[in-house]
Amino acid sequence: MKTVAWGSQGLTATNEGLGAMGMSAFYGDRDDVESEATLNEALDLGVTMIDTAEIYGPFLNEQLIGRTIGHRADEYALATKFARRVEDDGTIGEPDGSPAYARRALERSLRNLGRESVDLYYLHRVDPGTPIEETVGGMAELQAEGKVRYLGLSEAAPETIRRAHATAPISVVQTEYSLFERSPETNGVLDVCRELGIGFVAYSPLGRGVLTGAITSAASLDEDDFRRHSPRFTDENLSRNLEVVRKVTEIAEAKGVTPGQLALAWVLHQEGVTAIPGTKRRTYLRENVAAADVELTADDLAALDAAAPVGVTAGERYPEAGMAQVHL
Repeated sequence: MKTVAWGSQGLTATNEGLGAMGMSAFYGDRDDVESEATLNEALDLGVTMIDTAEIYGPFLNEQLIGRTIGHRADEYALATKFARRVEDDGTIGEPDGSPAYARRALERSLRNLGRESVDLYYLHRVDPGTPIEETVGGMAELQAEGKVRYLGLSEAAPETIRRAHATAPISVVQTEYSLFERSPETNGVLDVCRELGIGFVAYSPLGRGVLTGAITSAASLDEDDFRRHSPRFTDENLSRNLEVVRKVTEIAEAKGVTPGQLALAWVLHQEGVTAIPGTKRRTYLRENVAAADVELTADDLAALDAAAPVGVTAGERYPEAGMAQVHL
């Protein structure tokens, strides 16, 4: 994989990282043994960005990373996030972007990760009750103390990104982006990132697994997998979305790659975009890493644009409450 700049502030990592969320939360049953093996193999394969958050568990994902690859900290960059107030017992409360909570959350994350600093610290969701200047100002204080190297935002609106960046340099903005979710192209987020020299990190670049072709019904997912209750996975919407997957699969077969590899390669071919595909299994990790070598021609990109045009996906990406927390 290529090592690239993640924004213009000095952070570098491979253009494909590893999203660790599903190892500990939201995507059904855990398998810590396999997750540990996946984390180590990711580093062995050269992946140099691992992405986590305090809310994944809560805390379980950070603890998993700390005990599994903490001794290999010189081999990779590590990102974690804060947003909603989480008590020490794991109780999740309301959004809290205050500088005081940013500090409390980071210090707890560092203990869980077994590190003295993190490479990238994200505001996971914007707190509508705290001015972004106040939140980012508090994050910048942590940066000045050497506890954080670079700052990031997740799911922020263009004007919020501008205000944040004017307060302290933002290295990257993270938002869902894939052939299934192309709203960053139309809502101004990609444009403002490119204008300001901020890197763009695509999470869920495989459409939460649908673009791999492995999911054909919500009923095939674990009972506690949040996708079972996602609008895009309802029977009618999923049926329509699988028509897009069918078209992507036809293009992939013609190129001799899997649909997931083709979808991920499309993301990696977008200007200024890196990706953090998530997995908890080594098999999928290897497939994702190989996608970094897939070359797409102008004709390939045009065919994919035709197969998955902006707005083609049926259903919102989160239920109503979740959508209320994005792009603030």
